[in-house]
Order: sequence, then structure tokens, then C-alpha cells
Amino acid sequence: MKFTKEHEWIKVEGDEGLVGITDYAAKQLGDVVFVDLPSVGKVVTQHGDMAVVESVKAASDVYAPVSGTVIAVNNGLPSAPQLVNEDPHGQGWFVRLKFSSPSELTDLMDESGYKAFLASL
Repeated sequence: MKFTKEHEWIKVEGDEGLVGITDYAAKQLGDVVFVDLPSVGKVVTQHGDMAVVESVKAASDVYAPVSGTVIAVNNGLPSAPQLVNEDPHGQGWFVRLKFSSPSELTDLMDESGYKAFLASL
């Protein structure tokens, strides 16, 4: 898995990746009550808006960790947004991206780098 400073994660699987928000982000948001996912086929750019998550505290944009095309969305999230809090690195995933610029993955942190980043907050 790779991580962004905006607290998104991406699990790399070949030339695709599963994307969600980190456990840290989910805890900061509080109880998630709504998730607005992009359409399949949407083209996203690295660090560009990709989705919206709303909690009892606030609404937050979810940014694309890398550029690509949305090839699948987690259709279970709109009816069960609490999955983002319950299992943010598993069933609470947001989208699957097909990479358009795989080299952008090198801009992201690995798990130890992300843990060090969290410790600095």
C-alpha cells in the first residue's frame, strides 16, 4: 500500500489500484453518514478531487492518489457509509483506478513513511 499526505491509500495491483481513506482520516472525520462516489469512466488527475465523504463533523473531498480512470466503485458505500469507519482499509474502499501514469506512485509514501508523517502531525 502507498499513502498520500491527504490520508488516502492505494493498494497497487498491477496497473490498477484500490483507493480509500486511511484509518486516521476516518477517525478524524467521525461517523461517516454519506459518500459521493465518481462515475465509472471518470478520468482523475493526481491530487485532484475524486469523491466526497460527509460525516457528522464535516464534508471532505477525497483526492486521487494517482492519475487514472475509475474502472469500478464500491457500490455498497452509499447505502452503508459506516463501512468507511468500520473497515477503512478493506470493505470501506472507494474506487478502483486504472493508472494512466504509474510513475506517480513513486511520489507516495510507503507504510513506514506514512507512520512517520502521522507522528509529525
